Amino acid sequence: MHIELSKDKRYYSIGEVAKAFDVNASLIRFWDSEFDILKPKKNAKGNRMFTPEDVKNLQLIYHLVKERGFTLEGARTHLKEGQKKTLDKYDIISKLETIKVQLTNIKNEL
Repeated sequence: MHIELSKDKRYYSIGEVAKAFDVNASLIRFWDSEFDILKPKKNAKGNRMFTPEDVKNLQLIYHLVKERGFTLEGARTHLKEGQKKTLDKYDIISKLETIKVQLTNIKNEL
């Protein structure tokens, strides 16, 4: 699971975020209520607007809960105890996955 963050975009709607993660908006709202690390702004209508930082944190939560099978409590604890280390590992894994796709594409063109 990887979402491309636009350098020009400052906020993402909950619909955009949910679509990028292929989950329901209700799950994003639930995670927002469960994880203090998420701090979306709300517009005049009260809709959540996620910053690129929030999206990165959602990627991390998604990775822990959906891909690694953490419970919500386990994910919260993991984030509090080693957030920087976890984020660094996640960034490395994401970069390696991108490189793997690029290498596979090169191989297929040979």
